[in-house]
Amino acid sequence: MFPFGQRKKRLCDFEPTFWSLSPEEAVQAASRCIQCPDPAACYETCPVHNDIPSAMWLIEQSDFLGAVELYRKTSFLPGICGRVCPHEALYMGSYVRVKRAEPVITGALEVFVADYQRKRGNFAIPGGKSSGKSVAIIGSGPAGLSCADQLIRKGHAVTIFEAMPAAGELLLYGIPNFKLPKSVIEAAVDDLVKPGVEFVFQTRIGEEKTVDDLFNEGHDAVFIGVGTGVDATIKAPGVNLPGIYSATDFLIRGNVSPRYLPENIRKKPEIGDHIVVIGGGDTATDCLGTALRLGGKQVMCLYRRTETEMPSNEKDRQLSKEEGAIYQFLVQPVSFLAGSDGRVSAIECLRCELGEVDDSGRRRPVPIENSNVTVLADTVILALGYWPDERLGKTTPKLETENWGHIAVDSETMASTRKGVFAGGDAVTGPDLVVTAMAAGR
Repeated sequence: MFPFGQRKKRLCDFEPTFWSLSPEEAVQAASRCIQCPDPAACYETCPVHNDIPSAMWLIEQSDFLGAVELYRKTSFLPGICGRVCPHEALYMGSYVRVKRAEPVITGALEVFVADYQRKRGNFAIPGGKSSGKSVAIIGSGPAGLSCADQLIRKGHAVTIFEAMPAAGELLLYGIPNFKLPKSVIEAAVDDLVKPGVEFVFQTRIGEEKTVDDLFNEGHDAVFIGVGTGVDATIKAPGVNLPGIYSATDFLIRGNVSPRYLPENIRKKPEIGDHIVVIGGGDTATDCLGTALRLGGKQVMCLYRRTETEMPSNEKDRQLSKEEGAIYQFLVQPVSFLAGSDGRVSAIECLRCELGEVDDSGRRRPVPIENSNVTVLADTVILALGYWPDERLGKTTPKLETENWGHIAVDSETMASTRKGVFAGGDAVTGPDLVVTAMAAGR
């Protein structure tokens, strides 16, 4: 467990919780790569096929700029993916060294070379010769940003439409600063502005404008990369009581500077002493860390399966435990109870046991009758997953959607059923990794 003094220091602000490697540490860490024969398993399992062994060799030779340029051949966001990708889950089984020792810390090394290049100002996107074509991108998350990177290099004019006051979507508004510094996102956006990518903020396509409007304004094609921005909820009595937040609202209010926010959500969330987060994904972990930094005295996560079935990153989960978060497994909320002030005061739950495997590939939680337990909670955050926003599908003729609003595309071309409209990322697949959204955008 993290020493109490260090834990207290870590929770006093929203600054990053990790140390950067020194050049000497980076060289030593990279030298542990045993250079598997091609194609290396880590290359095969990486969604964008980063040439990880070659990058490790270059770092071992102290050629840090050469390494980051190698990453940039397949990734627009090495400084971001190195920080937030679940490297243990993606690569752990593919690392030969893991059979006898710790795996190579590829994520930390990717961050090191990306930051090394950034500090020296040695990166600029080369704009291509003008093609005379224009593309509108809807959404400025990892899919939209990576798509813009590819298009501007080919000489196409690019305009990104974003509903919020700043670019980044999930990267900026959903991932806390202690995990992904805002400055890293700002730098990636600035990389696109310099060669000519235009950003139009506070414009939600499907409301202020439609896809048809974008074509009428002269764009030759449209890429939809809006992600899945609608919080899933739970059908239970009392779910609308004061003191109950959606994960997105809680994270935005708790983590993001007011200068990035619309006026109506600039106020910090009002929290009590007993905070409960419901859910088992990465968003739940981010909510736990945020709640602890906002001053919650007891911060608890309720999950209806066991820790083995949790989809969240194991490393981040361990960090939240070190910081003081409590996990309760095999419990399912069934109602939310109000106190004398009308705010939520407790959660009525049923204990669960695991049944047969369901469509998610995990064993299904089965509530146990008459196993009621009451959990004290004066603040509740619902981190239950996300659904796609249906507005684009409903306002775009001939755009086919499926699975509760996900956009249907050709898996090879990313073309939708509407001519000239393409889509990728979570808007197509549902909630997934930053790196898979980036791959779709590319």
